[in-house]
Amino acid sequence: MKGKNMIRMHQLHKIGAALAVVLAVSACARVEGRETTGEYVDDATVTTKVKALLVNEQALKAFDIHVETMQDVVQLSGFVGSTQQKAQAEQITRGVKGVRGVRNDIVVR
Repeated sequence: MKGKNMIRMHQLHKIGAALAVVLAVSACARVEGRETTGEYVDDATVTTKVKALLVNEQALKAFDIHVETMQDVVQLSGFVGSTQQKAQAEQITRGVKGVRGVRNDIVVR
């Protein structure tokens, strides 16, 4: 009887270990509409690069352009003085490595 109980305990430990691995891996997986930790870091890096380039561009320096990135798609918002500046902000953003798409919601005043 002791032998059978030991075998069952050993099997339960294996099942528990396998379950722990599955749960750990699934915790890193993407949930619909959410990012993994790695994607979040990558997106934060893209956002920082885009913001730095927009601030360094003299024609856009005085404007308050907001930048958000989600799964390599950058959303631009805020206000600029001309359609050329809006297009320039988008062109700069598209040139950043890691940007898959741009949603340009900048409003021209």
